[in-house]
Amino acid sequence: MTDEGKTPQAPEDGAGSGVPSGEKAGRSRSRSRLVRFLLIVVVALPLAALLAAGGAFLYGKYLFESEGTHSEAEIVLLEQGMGVRAIAVRLEREGLISNANVFLAGVRFHQAERSLKAGEYEIPAHASMAAIMGILREGRSILHRITIPEGLTSQQAMQLVEAHPVLVGDMPDTPPEGSLLPETYSFTRGMTRAQIVADMQIAATRVMDELWAGRADNLPFKTREEAIILASIVEKETGVASERPRVAAVFVNRLRAPMRLQSDPTIIYGLVGGQGALGRPIRRSELDQITPYNTYQIDGLPPTPICNPGRASIEAVLNPPETDEYYFVADGTGGHAFSRTLSEHQARVREWREIERRQGAAQPQ
Repeated sequence: MTDEGKTPQAPEDGAGSGVPSGEKAGRSRSRSRLVRFLLIVVVALPLAALLAAGGAFLYGKYLFESEGTHSEAEIVLLEQGMGVRAIAVRLEREGLISNANVFLAGVRFHQAERSLKAGEYEIPAHASMAAIMGILREGRSILHRITIPEGLTSQQAMQLVEAHPVLVGDMPDTPPEGSLLPETYSFTRGMTRAQIVADMQIAATRVMDELWAGRADNLPFKTREEAIILASIVEKETGVASERPRVAAVFVNRLRAPMRLQSDPTIIYGLVGGQGALGRPIRRSELDQITPYNTYQIDGLPPTPICNPGRASIEAVLNPPETDEYYFVADGTGGHAFSRTLSEHQARVREWREIERRQGAAQPQ
């Protein structure tokens, strides 16, 4: 029998398709593995980047908040106009932070770029970058001080201002006598001499405004200027704080009497002006010399203050105690003996002359 008329049979295992069945299954598995790999890549790469970014953030945060390596407090000056990057570079150069980029990133993270203030800062030992940022944000600059003692003339006060090593700029004109308030003034580096002198004048005006409003009634002077003149005389007459009201009362009593003030410091100012000190005892001829400031020879007050009085002396002349004393003289202890009558005063003067004689005799020849 021939093959003709037989029914064809289905090929086994892909027979007749031209591709072996094993190879076809292998390709399918390969495609599946590729898809899985691509899916892993698509998911894993962002996750890895996220993990890397998170790790970098945590490490940067650790560096930003860790103790600094500087073992001693350091001074750093940040000038006006410095940007945050320039500040970061300056801090790194000074050895106060370990990495300028980390500091810059930390400042930006805290949105503090515009709040860092220029100034002169003392950075504590081992301060972290976070702590340094806080110091700069709060503007805790180093404060320098200048003290103008009570009783200096304006010329003497200007000498202190000119000599101060931190103040900058040219010297202003010497202010009028009595227009400065003796005080300790605080300021930051960069303050000009003209600014600090202006502050002293503003402070003097403010104190006088305050005290003038509460002055006693029936004072023997009418203006603020006269009050400052009398306060300056009280200031120069005694260095004992507790005596100022009593000395002021003596001069107020004399002006009311009326009697001449007879104040030695006014004679000295008439002789040397703003220089302040005579450097020797007053001569008899100088007591007799008529000048606008010699209150042994003129009635009432001299034409200007003879120094810059402090608050206590101004208070004393504006609210003097009620006394019946018209005289005082040194008592040899740094203070004064006060008297109601001329005869009492003359006895006190004789006692003082004897003290001076003994002191002179005790001096080595």
